[in-house]
Amino acid sequence: MLRRLVVIILSMLAVTPAVANEYYVAQTNHCKVVDAKPDGTKWTMVGTNSYPTLDAARAAKKAAPECGQAK
Repeated sequence: MLRRLVVIILSMLAVTPAVANEYYVAQTNHCKVVDAKPDGTKWTMVGTNSYPTLDAARAAKKAAPECGQAK
């Protein structure tokens, strides 16, 4: 019984796709980091890149002149 359960769990893990998060810097009247690509109606995308990590997106937000925080 335990062997069958282990086989089921391992097969489910093999079938489940890996989640690849992407982060974007978006802007209306302020900038924020979002995990869905802005559609251009409510939020517009700052730059053209997506970022693989939240930290990378936050660094891009701080560096973006559109966000008014670049030094």
